[in-house]
Formats: sequence, C-alpha cells, structure tokens
Amino acid sequence: MTTVTKKPENPIAHLTEADIEAIGAELDAIRQEVVDARGESDAAYIRGMVDLQRKLELGSRAVLLFSALPPAWVVGTVGLSLAKILDNMEIGHNILHGQWDWMRDPKIHSTTWEWDNATPSENWKHSHNQIHHTYTNIIGKDNDLGYGIMRVDEEQRWTPMHLGQPLWNFVNACFFEYGIAAYDLDLGRHLKMPKDKRPEHFRKGVKATLAKVRKQATKDYVVHPLLSAPTGSLLPTLAANFVANVVRNLWSHSVIMCGHFPEGVETFERASIPDDESRGAWYVRQMLGSANISGSKTMHILTGNLSHQIEHHLFPDLPSNRYAEVAPKVRAVFDKYGLNYCSRPLVPQVYSAWHKVVRLSFPNGWLATTNAKNLPQQLGVLYKLVRGDRRTRRVVQLGLERRAQQLAAA
Repeated sequence: MTTVTKKPENPIAHLTEADIEAIGAELDAIRQEVVDARGESDAAYIRGMVDLQRKLELGSRAVLLFSALPPAWVVGTVGLSLAKILDNMEIGHNILHGQWDWMRDPKIHSTTWEWDNATPSENWKHSHNQIHHTYTNIIGKDNDLGYGIMRVDEEQRWTPMHLGQPLWNFVNACFFEYGIAAYDLDLGRHLKMPKDKRPEHFRKGVKATLAKVRKQATKDYVVHPLLSAPTGSLLPTLAANFVANVVRNLWSHSVIMCGHFPEGVETFERASIPDDESRGAWYVRQMLGSANISGSKTMHILTGNLSHQIEHHLFPDLPSNRYAEVAPKVRAVFDKYGLNYCSRPLVPQVYSAWHKVVRLSFPNGWLATTNAKNLPQQLGVLYKLVRGDRRTRRVVQLGLERRAQQLAAA
C-alpha cells in the first residue's frame, strides 16, 4: 500500500453551494422517512437487545462462580466480554444518543440510562454528543480525533514526542474506558490550571467520575470475586473480569478508530469551518469525515452499528437498527455528487487506521509507504526507541537530520 503524505485536492471543489444544500435536502428527506416509520418493531428491537444483554451477563457471572474449572472460566469470560460489548456499543452508546427517547420509556431514556463504563453518562454525552458530533474531525475542536495524544494530519507540526504515539494508542486501547473518562473531563487542560482557577463543572465532573470508577471497580474486582470465593474461584473470577474489560476496551477502541481515522477520511482545519456553517455543509463534513465497516449483521450489532459510522454521523438520533436500511440510500447520494464513501471490511479498516497512526508518528516524507511487510519492523523501531536503545535512537536521529536537510534544500 502506497500512501501519499501530501493532502489531496479539495474533495468538494467540484460542488457548488447549490449542490451542497441539495445534498442536505436529500439527506433530510432520508432521515424523515425513518422518523415517520419508527414504531413497535424498533421498540421491540431495543427491548430485546437489553433483555439479551442482561441474561448474557447474569448467565456468564453465574458460570464464573465456578471459574476455578478452566472450561467454566473460558465460557464465563467470553460471555461476560460479549455482554460488556453489547452494553457499551449497541445499547449504551445509542440510548445515550437519544435514539429511543421517542418511546418515552424511562427505563431506556437518555436522561436516565447509566452504563457499564468508567465515565458517567452525563460527562460522556457532553463530550461526545455535543462536542464530537458537532465538530467532527475539526483539528483543535474535536478531541475524539486522536484523543489529544496523537498527530492526526500531515499539516500538524511534527515533534519527536510523536514517535511514541503507536505505544500511547495501544495503551489507550487496553484501558480505553479510563482514557475516555479522562478525555470527557478534558483532564490535561484543566490540570495545567492553578487549582483555584479550575471551573466548578470540572470539580463536579471529577467527583462524579471517581465515584463511577469506584462503583465499577467494586462490582468487577471485589463483589463478584468474593461471591466466587466459596468455590475457590476468587482469583479466576477476578482475572475473568479484568480480561472481559480489556477485551471490551480493545474492541470499542478498534471500532471507534475505524470510524474516523483510516486512510481516506478527511480532517478539517478550524479556520476552514465558518461559524454559520449551513445544514448542508455540516452534512458534507460528516460524510467525508467518517468511514464504515462492511460485514455481517452480527458484526454490525457488536459494533453498536457504528460499522455504519457515516450513517450514524449523519443521523445520530435515528434508531441504530435502521442504519443498514438507509445505508444504500446514503451511498447513492455520495455517488450522485461524486464523493468518496469510505468503507472496508473490519480487518483492512483496522489496519488502515493503525497504518495512519504509525505513518504520522514520523515526519512527513520519512515514512512514505507502510505495508503489511514492513509495518512490524517499523513498530519494532518504535519499541526500541521507547525502551531507550541508544543505537536505534542514533540511527533515527541521523535519518531525521538528513530528512530535515533535504526539506531545507527543497
């Protein structure tokens, strides 16, 4: 795979203002069709999904009471991992978007739902629904884009610190729920302030987050292991809960990375987005700043239907089970107006996202190509740098100096 490090030409240069507003009108019509058709089948879908998740979690935790037996540990851990994935992805994420508020059911309403996650739902709704979905892929405005720890665009200034971003990204993936909790608090920015200058909403957010973390940790690492103690399964249950949380974190991180970070997805400069951005222009930015994952119905459910990330960003409040239905209509709009509908199967999309993480960890032009053969070698170089290998550090330093000289000569 060859990757061009220059920004491509403006992908909407061929569109007129009238085209952009026409796109908005066509997408509004697609959305309204679904709104008008919502009904009992949609309500039955989400209620059935909640019922399935609860039975799966309860059954898995019951099996883990006997997790000293290896078969029970495997079955219970796999089941608990799937239950946590469903809770976060297809249920929690979508309920908190208000996709089911039209049902007026207080049990699954965005104002009352709390999920199995380290971050409180209220904190997440602000950072995700209000910030990320409004400012999608705008560098400096959308912190979901690289989570403030990665270089995400060729035009961002490179520093040696970025060499470590594949490692930071992997650590963030393993403990993703805690990374999201810190991100929702905008922790880095607020910790740089003097204590007496930190806003009240930040202090309240920290208090709520610590309470939520304590509640989750007590449930997974104290209560359920102690319930398994009479059968000699305390430590196996403790390990099972830890593994299930890591599996859920790795999966959700991978799905979310695929949604906005693969090659072929656009990022936007803050100055290029007007304060009075029209509805049509907002739609076009969501179209170009998102990517889909193709696959089976089961895969779509396990991703929370964020495999239809393009459709989700266009219509975040529509029931997730309807995204597969509207996807062909949305793609037809892309084709009609000559826009790139970025979609790949899961493995190529995950690879593409990580390829971009590694590529942008180096200066522009240093790593012009990355493919399946040399990616492990490049990750090995980064590992040695982080470990402090002097020879590797010197080789990379000389290479960077040569590249700087080439750029200066050009």
